[in-house]
Amino acid sequence: MSGGQHGFVNIEEFDLANPPEGFLEDPFPFYDALLRGAPVLPQPDGSLLVCRHADLDRIYRDTTLFSSDKKKVFAPKFGAGSPLFEHHTTSLVFSDPPLHTRVRRIMTSALTPRALARMEPGLVETVDHLLDRMEGAAKVDLIEDFAASIPIQIIGNLLDVPMAERAPLRDWSLAILGALEPALKADQLAAGHRAVEAFKAYLQDLIARRRARPGNIETDVLTRLINGEGADGTLSEVELIQNCIFILNAGHETTTNLIGNGLALLNDHPDQKQRVLEQPDLIKPAVEEVLRFRSPNQLGNRETTAEVEIGGMKVPAGTNLHLLIGAANRDPEVFDKPGDFDAGRTPNRHLAFAGGPHVCVGLTLARLEGRIAIERLLHRFPGYRLLTGRVPGGRIRFRGYAALPAEMG
Repeated sequence: MSGGQHGFVNIEEFDLANPPEGFLEDPFPFYDALLRGAPVLPQPDGSLLVCRHADLDRIYRDTTLFSSDKKKVFAPKFGAGSPLFEHHTTSLVFSDPPLHTRVRRIMTSALTPRALARMEPGLVETVDHLLDRMEGAAKVDLIEDFAASIPIQIIGNLLDVPMAERAPLRDWSLAILGALEPALKADQLAAGHRAVEAFKAYLQDLIARRRARPGNIETDVLTRLINGEGADGTLSEVELIQNCIFILNAGHETTTNLIGNGLALLNDHPDQKQRVLEQPDLIKPAVEEVLRFRSPNQLGNRETTAEVEIGGMKVPAGTNLHLLIGAANRDPEVFDKPGDFDAGRTPNRHLAFAGGPHVCVGLTLARLEGRIAIERLLHRFPGYRLLTGRVPGGRIRFRGYAALPAEMG
């Protein structure tokens, strides 16, 4: 591999667990340098960074050579048998067949085009209600007051979580997903464990109530999960609880980030914002460009099951791979002028939702939420303007904002 420099950092010495100064705030120059100089990069702990779009696409599609099971990686990270270990090794995203197949069938059978069409009026009503509340306010936070409120209501509706019981869900989700960062502090680990335990206790009670009074299997995903609707056989109690947590988590932070990132990018690229205002049909490609340009999920993982070659490098069996989605989505071999935010970009073969059999099961719902949220805010407040005081999310794996103060105009 040829050497590469970013600032004073030799890119071949880049360590994801101990990233150089500036990476957390703006990883994209580092991604560009990795793509140029070290697209397949060994890490000090024996893992491997993989950056190129073609390599990620191949890895996502091959479930024989590349496993999603993370028991080996998560045991030392979380502690074998710990709450976080149980959750992250049982949920859909970090599992292989047969568990992955059973859970995915239930979810996909509940997220059909007909089911999503039934959900759209409620989504519009939720978005419009939030916009009504922002009307006339001197200052709003587009995360707290808007982006974060949408997915928690939509996913809460999917599982029919009572409105009065939804308040803790966001904090639990943030703590559990925060534990997926490449390196953890002791307080982050402890907070993640507590959140899993609190979430489990709540869901045990909710599931007991739902068993006593089942919901409509056409609209209530929790009832479908309890009954095993759409799959061969029901889930164990542990599988049921942990995948309910997964649904609430996976649909929350990433969609919040999609909406928040989209509103920030349109603010920061006024020419593209104007294009979308003048050509409303551009909203769909604009959402895809947000997904590519600032992917809500920047990082994926796989483990090799046999010796394999990646980018000309022989990689041993059992190697943990860090799939840099944020880098692959800027690969100049696939995207023309990848550093430009282009609301009308087409084609747009981004990997924001991963790919292959593990492609995000909620991708259509996430796109729907992103489109309606951004489209209706633009229509209602075309002159919205971000103020100073943005607070970045502070994550490596998940890219978004913790706060976006704005005037709505």
